[in-house]
Amino acid sequence: MLRSFFSRRDLFSGGALLAYLQSVPSRLWAAGPLRIGPDIFQSIGVRPLVNCKGTFTIISGSQSLPEVKLAMEAASRHYVHLDELMDAVGKRLAELTGAEWGMVSNGCAAALAHATAACIAGADPEKMQRLPDGRGLKNEVIAPAYSRNVYDHAVRGAGGKFVDVRTIEEFKKAFNERTGMVMVLAGPGDDGPLGLQALAPIAKQHGVPVLVDAAAERLKVPNVHLSRGADLVAYSGGKCIRGPQAAGLLLGRKDLVKAAWLQSAPHHAYGRSMKAGKEEIMGMLAAVEMWVKRDHDAEWKEWESWLDTISKSVTRVKGVTTQVRQPDSLSNNSPRLVIQWDGEALGISGVEAEKLLLEGNPRIILGGASGSERMGMKQSALTIMPYMMMPGDAKIAAERIHAVLSKPPAITRKAPAAPTVDVSGQWDVNVQYILGKANHRLVFEQKAASLVGSHHGEFLDSDLRGSVSGNDVFFTSSHRFEGTRIGYEFQGQVSGDTMTGKVGLGEYGEATFTAKRHTYGRPGGVVRPVKNV
Repeated sequence: MLRSFFSRRDLFSGGALLAYLQSVPSRLWAAGPLRIGPDIFQSIGVRPLVNCKGTFTIISGSQSLPEVKLAMEAASRHYVHLDELMDAVGKRLAELTGAEWGMVSNGCAAALAHATAACIAGADPEKMQRLPDGRGLKNEVIAPAYSRNVYDHAVRGAGGKFVDVRTIEEFKKAFNERTGMVMVLAGPGDDGPLGLQALAPIAKQHGVPVLVDAAAERLKVPNVHLSRGADLVAYSGGKCIRGPQAAGLLLGRKDLVKAAWLQSAPHHAYGRSMKAGKEEIMGMLAAVEMWVKRDHDAEWKEWESWLDTISKSVTRVKGVTTQVRQPDSLSNNSPRLVIQWDGEALGISGVEAEKLLLEGNPRIILGGASGSERMGMKQSALTIMPYMMMPGDAKIAAERIHAVLSKPPAITRKAPAAPTVDVSGQWDVNVQYILGKANHRLVFEQKAASLVGSHHGEFLDSDLRGSVSGNDVFFTSSHRFEGTRIGYEFQGQVSGDTMTGKVGLGEYGEATFTAKRHTYGRPGGVVRPVKNV
């Protein structure tokens, strides 16, 4: 399966991209004093990326439009009263988008938090001051199970308590006197039995507002989600709209949006820390002004021409084929190019090629890769997403990918060895983080080189799967919590009854671990029979 990150939801399912970026040497220039100019990042030792992946916060979203930069610079030269400013901007956003009202937030996650706070506390200062303590308030948030995701932490952080539903019958029964909001993630279930059009009329019967998270989507005018019955819809400002990276949009019902603004800075409420300054506010307005003027058809044709340039270059390599795939949602909405080859025949896998391109000069980040030494190299592929590419990037990517596939470097691969250790049983684990530590427990079942078992954290549990090569051990687990998962990737060595190594934590970096084989009968571990009284 192609390892790809076409939506921001997939990106942090295991934190794979961030872990990958952290493993790559980025400081090929010596750090020095800041130079403001074309080499601003290089001056402090950071290498920019050619973005063939799409719009994701971890790689700094998008490049803001020239008009946005001008608006932000102009706004920085004046003082204004922020309530007056947002009132005027809200009115203008309504005119541009067809929504009743709008506001600019400090990113989409902030828009979700402000919207949640507004639905729970309204504009009541007494209730506002209590958040995120939702006890006694209407703080239950009903959500289809498919809508739960890593970004709903913004809803929980504002005091929302999720109630997951999987059928329309469960949805109808979930409403009670504590229900404050319905939250729907745009995309995955839009046309399903728990899509917005099915849920909105029921929520309206109960007088409960519906919030749609449409972070990385294209902004449709008239708004597709509001027309389907949503009361509020949140967007990222620094993605496809190409506004300031630290900005977002909240559109919808006027009273709810105005209440959401009261939850935000400069007001002293839950959202005080999520400040959108006058520069972000005016830059975001400029981006929406430009959105309704941009020639989106011409942009699409330009993306297709870039993909054609890359395709013509890479297919000069014998055995390499390409295919253009069309998007299936409004998020990261552009065609994409899939480059395929037999990794065994070419001597390089998709994952290896992706890594070389990210490490190279210029540094290119792709929309995904498949084929690896561990999972099999034969069906290797790379994906190019032109959504956030800039003029000239296609030529750079075409030349670099052709060079890597036509003349791959010699790659030393370590063949798996027969296991020399048996790790079956229970192990007591100490995990040492950058700050803090935790005690975990592992239980292994080993059959030849294969491992299965369970990984018990301090609060969460999951199955694990891995392998043994010589005395090297590798295994992974994924722990579900609310709308997200915490992924662990253990790599260690066994010596006697001790196992030591590193733990990859995806977006949360890396830790070290030491595990001891559990000895039954130790003090504190004895199971004693219950005596009859």
